[in-house]
Amino acid sequence: MPDSSFRAKQKQTVIQRAQACCEYCISQAKFSPDPFSIEHIIPKSKGGSDKLDNLALSCQGCNNRKYNHTEAIDPVTGSLVPLYHPRLQDWAEHFIWSENFTWMIGLTPSGRATIERLDLNREGIVNLREVLSLTSRHPPFWA
Repeated sequence: MPDSSFRAKQKQTVIQRAQACCEYCISQAKFSPDPFSIEHIIPKSKGGSDKLDNLALSCQGCNNRKYNHTEAIDPVTGSLVPLYHPRLQDWAEHFIWSENFTWMIGLTPSGRATIERLDLNREGIVNLREVLSLTSRHPPFWA
């Protein structure tokens, strides 16, 4: 089992890589009322590891909704598809922002299924995006 200094360094690496944003809904940790956590993209219960390429920064809402899911139904095709994988896939290939930057829109089956499964346009997140966009703090420069 890794020691606590290794885990702290690993956690800091994940936070820095994600630029302190949830890797699913793009919420910024500094504006979130809830804690963020390091989540396993492929859950350990499904063979996922503790390696950095399987770890993502996630807000509590996304982490709870994702739970141990790795697939979901695409609402357009009705097909079971893999959820968005932040280590293997480019966010901009799967999602875009609405014109006012408050809603995420899925471009692919995986993008749409991830939006539905994790409820990436839940009311509190949309409201926060709206307020932050009025002050030019959303979306983060890279999203």
